[in-house]
Amino acid sequence: MASSIVPAAATKLLTPESIRAAAKQSEGIHLVPLSLRRAIKKFLREKEKSHMNRKVLSLSQSFNRIKETNLQLSASVSRELVEDPFRPIEHGGARWKIRSAYGDIGLKYKEDETVAYVASRMPAVYSACHRVLKEVRRRLPDFSPASVLDFGAGPGSAIWAMREVWPKALERVNLVEPSKDMQRAAQSLLRDLKGLPIIHSYDNIQALSHNLDKCERKHDLVISSYALGEIPSLSDRITVIRQLWDLTRDVLVLLEPGTPHGSRIIRQMRSYILWMAKRTCRKSKKSNEVPSNEKSIVVDAGASRNNAYVVAPCSHDGRCPLENSGKYCHFVQRIERTSSQRTYKRSKGEPLRGFEDEKFCFVALKRGNRPEEAWPLDGMEFETLKERLAKRKPEDLIIDYEDQIEFKTDEDFLDDEEETIPYASDASEITLFNKDDEDDDVDNDEQGRADLGGGWGRIIYAPVRRGKRIALDVCRSTKRDASEGAFERIMITKRECPDLHLQARRSLWGDLWPF
Repeated sequence: MASSIVPAAATKLLTPESIRAAAKQSEGIHLVPLSLRRAIKKFLREKEKSHMNRKVLSLSQSFNRIKETNLQLSASVSRELVEDPFRPIEHGGARWKIRSAYGDIGLKYKEDETVAYVASRMPAVYSACHRVLKEVRRRLPDFSPASVLDFGAGPGSAIWAMREVWPKALERVNLVEPSKDMQRAAQSLLRDLKGLPIIHSYDNIQALSHNLDKCERKHDLVISSYALGEIPSLSDRITVIRQLWDLTRDVLVLLEPGTPHGSRIIRQMRSYILWMAKRTCRKSKKSNEVPSNEKSIVVDAGASRNNAYVVAPCSHDGRCPLENSGKYCHFVQRIERTSSQRTYKRSKGEPLRGFEDEKFCFVALKRGNRPEEAWPLDGMEFETLKERLAKRKPEDLIIDYEDQIEFKTDEDFLDDEEETIPYASDASEITLFNKDDEDDDVDNDEQGRADLGGGWGRIIYAPVRRGKRIALDVCRSTKRDASEGAFERIMITKRECPDLHLQARRSLWGDLWPF
């Protein structure tokens, strides 16, 4: 099995080992940092904890009612939204904030609901945010946000994730949260931390724009986590997204629950931003057409700045191939339940597990043009199993059993005892907000990094192993310029390519796949 050789790939040839390291984007069971667990415990000790199980159950039921309301609205106004997507749709509900002139609406959480959210939902939302932002850091190693806007901040789950992913980069964080109780909860949870950036809270985007100077309105990173689903009208979501994109200097991250409704929201917002960016580029090019070569270069640079492309999870900027297919794109992050979750969450007659799976869907978009990168397998040739076996030497078939046995000395046993850690959950605590300059994370470029070209597909479902064959459901780019994409099922066998078969065996849901 050999891929086509492209001259551009000659300067950057990857090995099977580096490809395997670059494709790894999934994460095993995530351990909530000790500092966050302590902050949640302290917050709950200061609050009234009577009937907490009932409060958590009531919060879960309110989320279900919101989901049902959104589904009913989508079914009843779909024709009107298709004919005029900017038409305001009336909606009801006592818990909805009154719509402003800019469609900036959201849920108002009461104090009991805020406490229940911190106890039951905050660790899971934090883990999903950490997983997404960690991938953004891996795909964009030179990106280090100094100013951040967190829309729908809630109790500050995204701040904790950002502080772990970029511990020394943050300088200014603006929170937009309509609920005063949520704002107070975020302040209380962050109270005892040191080295925090400057944090300001606002009730809506209008208050944020009114209090900031024009030069400070752009943010390096804008994130909206689990907030767009609380806005029932598509026209209002589009208005909010336009505002968030205008406030974005570099990267915009949207995160929603991993449900069909959440995936549809992400797909709609992704399509709208890409369409809006392309329209802005076309207008800027037409309005700035000049004969001078120097001015044309400046115009092209400005037009590219107005453009946008998808950093993750898509490898292309075309139409979503899962649209109208009955399937939806989502991912899962397993987390170890905190003590508050184990205490206040209920199970249906069965013992509560020590972990839970948080399903989520997301999209990360960046301003500019997608880099033109060589595809990972360009210029690489793979041996078949038959060719590999034919190259074996007779002496390689002789097994030296003494080399297979490792003997430990007394010093090795002493070292093992010193490195023993009694609690695995505490091992992940590496002074979250005071990391050393030497970051020994496994995400180094030395082990390979997945570039932003169209050559990396995404495994969007769990791989299916059928004997010696492995089936992968991959969303991939079908063009070199990443303008179009497709959803395909790929069969990998050891007979055709042992290297890619090993890659497929170690791949998980959410990892990348090279093309």
